[in-house]
Amino acid sequence: MDKITWPKVIFGTSGLGNLYVALPDEMKLSIVDECIKHSPGTVMFDSAGKYGAGLALEALGRSLEQLKVDPSQVLISNKLGWLRMELKTPEPTFEPGIWQNLEHDAVQKISYDGILECYEQGNQLLGSYHAALVSVHDPDEYLAASGNEQEYQQRYLDILDAYRALRELKQAGKVKSIGVGAKDWRIITRIAGDVKLDWVMIANSMTIHSHPAELVDFMLKLEQQGVTIINSSVFNGGFLTGSAYYNYRLTDPVKDKALYHWRLQFNQLCVDYNIKPVEACVIFGLHAPGVSSIALNTTQAARVAQNLALPYSMIPDGFWKEMENRGLIDPAYASSYL
Repeated sequence: MDKITWPKVIFGTSGLGNLYVALPDEMKLSIVDECIKHSPGTVMFDSAGKYGAGLALEALGRSLEQLKVDPSQVLISNKLGWLRMELKTPEPTFEPGIWQNLEHDAVQKISYDGILECYEQGNQLLGSYHAALVSVHDPDEYLAASGNEQEYQQRYLDILDAYRALRELKQAGKVKSIGVGAKDWRIITRIAGDVKLDWVMIANSMTIHSHPAELVDFMLKLEQQGVTIINSSVFNGGFLTGSAYYNYRLTDPVKDKALYHWRLQFNQLCVDYNIKPVEACVIFGLHAPGVSSIALNTTQAARVAQNLALPYSMIPDGFWKEMENRGLIDPAYASSYL
């Protein structure tokens, strides 16, 4: 089992990679500075070669260097599987329209050699820092891109080969911990059955709006096995706190009437109990079985301290009871975990 003290809040770094908006370098430096200033103990950052084709890793390493942060005071998680490449087209070929003002492209490389190449490049981009936590990035998306069953099975073998490489890195003492992160938690269950994992990051799946019983059972099993759980994207892609996107899909008020009705009732209850929707979402996400940490992103330095305070929000018992009475959360879940 990994010997890591997991903070309640892990800082996501997609914003440092120019997700949706290109932030100036001084703003990125300010965000990292706030993370360091306000974090008790070791600070943990979650990054990936996919974030801005390595830009997030580069900006994180450069900011930490400028702030003269002791490498022993930070833990960096690098989700591996995307390699920075030369940009040969007007805009990057991976996830076009998502990342802004990039000077590089990225190509997916999930295999034994490919994942090692991603690992080495990631550390080069980080400069004086290195990734102590590693994983395969979005294995569910890699599998979903299969053209047929034969290709699907081959791609799954690619994933297992990638984990063989990560296991060797850990055995050699180059990394401390191996995990997996995916939006489809069912893929995590399959990988967890074949690979010895130290941690899992569950995204978009265990939220105040969606908490399937099968996922709860899986998380209880992980907890019994001593596997650390990180809960990510607890706002269902921002929809629960006001965005028009639910799990990164643009919603339609007519076709998605049930979603909007749920949010309306949720928001009204938050007003009634004088709490913020973001607070309810975070507390629910942290109370899920086996969860040690929650991953939060921001592109505003002023939000960092607020994010760090969220796990300590006080939610009245009456709020959860009312959510249960109105059918906004599963009664079985509420009675067991809230």
